Amino acid sequence: MSAAARHVYGPVPSRRLGASLGVDLVPVKTCDYDCLYCQLGRTPSRTLTRRIAPYVPAETLMEGLEERLRSGISPDYITMAGSGEPTLNSELGKLLSMVRELTDVPVAVLTNGSLLSDPAVSSACLGADLVLPSLDAGDETTFREVNRPCAGVAFSEVVEGIARFRESYAGLLWLEVMLLDGINSDDRSVEKIAGLVERIRPDEVQLNTVVRPPAEPRARPVTGARLLEAAEAIGPRASVLEEAMRKHQEASAVRVEEVELLELLGRRPCTRAQIADAFGINEIEALKLLSGLMAHGTIVSESSGGKVFYRLLPPGD
Repeated sequence: MSAAARHVYGPVPSRRLGASLGVDLVPVKTCDYDCLYCQLGRTPSRTLTRRIAPYVPAETLMEGLEERLRSGISPDYITMAGSGEPTLNSELGKLLSMVRELTDVPVAVLTNGSLLSDPAVSSACLGADLVLPSLDAGDETTFREVNRPCAGVAFSEVVEGIARFRESYAGLLWLEVMLLDGINSDDRSVEKIAGLVERIRPDEVQLNTVVRPPAEPRARPVTGARLLEAAEAIGPRASVLEEAMRKHQEASAVRVEEVELLELLGRRPCTRAQIADAFGINEIEALKLLSGLMAHGTIVSESSGGKVFYRLLPPGD
């Protein structure tokens, strides 16, 4: 696999997009949020900077995408996502245009929605077939508790940016709402989110909760019953991702044999980045594989020196 191809991962089974071929536009945890629930851990340095020299050039990303598509895969979507906020890449619009010329596979942008108020970002996202912004709060206080944005990000501007984008965008807009027990899942919080949904008028609202180890332990999942209640309160646009998650739970498109990873972790504990480097895969792919092994009780994670290491559990441990 070339260095460029490491920016492209999958296809992975997505609860929303079927077989999703991911494109990672920024370095790990390059984001303006530090969400409580993020499966990649804390954001060490939040940023709003869309550098003139892009974090990863569009040409490099296209090289990786072309290499992966030449292998014969058939994704349902090409998804601009990965390990940070993709709209921070200043060549997002250029990349979407290049993808359009390369393939007829529909393109999705998975974003926290914080920068859609920026005309350059909203203009770039017009080139996607599907845009999926997040809306995890109904007010400024909850927004700051759940998403922990960097200075300069105001909740009212985020909502207004998404709403204005909806008005000019001809493609599909799906809102994702992450509900956390005891934080934003009570009746009043859901009612406020429902009011904003009416303002934005997305095509769909997809309710989710924590399914992988979050950045903070207080980001706890809500029950399936509560997700269904919230969906009913939000209205006919809302649905729950839980069923789709179970549907894909046994599927895996990661191109690493589990036995090879288990042999490595049996020799020595490794970080997610070390595993990605060892097998020539993206860190998101490594995380998905590790999460599956942890769910089956085959491996455990431990913190040491500010890093998270994974190790094999010996029989009977």
